[in-house]
Amino acid sequence: MIRWKHGRSGFHFLYERKGGIKMFDRKVYEERIAWYRQARFGMFIHWGLYAIPARGEWVRSVEEMPEEEYLPFFDEFDPVDFEPKKWARAAKRAGMKYAVLTAKHHEGFCLFDSALTDFKSTNTKAGRDLVREFLDAFRAEGLKVGLYYSLLDWHHPDYPHYGDRNHPMRNCEAEKEKEAGRDFNRYLEYMHGQVKELCTQYGKLDIMWFDFSYKDDCHDMTGETWQATKLVNMIRSYQPDVIIDNRLEVSGEGFGSLATEHPSDYSGDFVSPEQIIPPNGLVDEAGRELMWEACITMNNNWGYCAKDKNFKPASMLIKKLVECVSKNGNMLLNVGPDAKGNIPAESLQILEEIGSWMDKNSASIYGCKASGLAKPENGRITRNQNRLYYHIMENAIGSVPLYGIQKEQVQAIRLLADKSELKMQDNWIVNNYPDIVFVEVSNTPYLPDETDTVVEVIYKE
Repeated sequence: MIRWKHGRSGFHFLYERKGGIKMFDRKVYEERIAWYRQARFGMFIHWGLYAIPARGEWVRSVEEMPEEEYLPFFDEFDPVDFEPKKWARAAKRAGMKYAVLTAKHHEGFCLFDSALTDFKSTNTKAGRDLVREFLDAFRAEGLKVGLYYSLLDWHHPDYPHYGDRNHPMRNCEAEKEKEAGRDFNRYLEYMHGQVKELCTQYGKLDIMWFDFSYKDDCHDMTGETWQATKLVNMIRSYQPDVIIDNRLEVSGEGFGSLATEHPSDYSGDFVSPEQIIPPNGLVDEAGRELMWEACITMNNNWGYCAKDKNFKPASMLIKKLVECVSKNGNMLLNVGPDAKGNIPAESLQILEEIGSWMDKNSASIYGCKASGLAKPENGRITRNQNRLYYHIMENAIGSVPLYGIQKEQVQAIRLLADKSELKMQDNWIVNNYPDIVFVEVSNTPYLPDETDTVVEVIYKE
């Protein structure tokens, strides 16, 4: 049964549910995600013990590696080159506005000084709280900061082993009879305790990025299995403004109840498609813009993989960032530092190239959204209030058409990179098409920026 109630910030959508009436305050929600929608571009950092075997962050699961074979990497971990200020400067140089670090990945190893485990960076040769150093360095560069925390834990003795879809020991018959002795509530107490540590001992957090819920034949690892309502309420009590992803409820393959008229207590603040950009963007059941963030790798792996040289070119990633924004989404672009704490040279070069493009064209990214116009055949369009940004990715024979606008609506047209004037063309070549605005962006066959030349159209107000 749907009802409405008036509150301090206006009318709120209410609905009946077990345990009473829940209120989703859309105004508070929109205020919380305002900076995030403005930022559009962030850095994901996957780093842990798996950087030493260097075969990706899922190496334990993929190879069904026993704990005793993995623990020597703990004894070896010593990132002598780790300088988070360098990471922060690389992110800022690329035009990123926020960053998310894996405080704990599925392996269970913690990059922070948790009082609840010995399996942490401060007990390695490094002897350092790497999360604290990351937060300090990125905040100093003016970047928003987030922490990733894995709901899975392949190190904790009370996390399901045998028969679990992901656990390295899922097929180990010796673990089968041990399952009865595992107490998942003990694991939940541990997990909630660690999240509380992150929320209370490291200052203001801007993002909490959980990973991930799933179901298999033996286990339903979604939602209240994690005591998700209790967890989110605890987080909000300490970090009321933090943005949370949707993976307490689903995985990267789901949208969750945030996309419905009835978001759960733990629906999160954004949808997190992984390794894909939604073909048409995302809206909720009511047709409202749905906040989403595509998390994307530079090569094929999230964690460091020494032999993975399949890096996407910067030109492609720039175009994909534009695509995300043109569909009302963000891009979270990953780097996987090596065992010594260095971001791979290939990743640094890509970030530098993206930064060079952003130096001239970031106005077409920050604070922008879908244009409301049809996608042109030669690129994409983003919008910020009365400014349209035509991203020209393919040159034309002669003048470039700017579809969807009328001459009388235009106040000015500029090449965004240098703000030089582009005059509307008026000649016998284009006059057969009076309903289309044409501009000349180049008097050669080549665009000024072969990756993406951005034309700014300022509307009359």
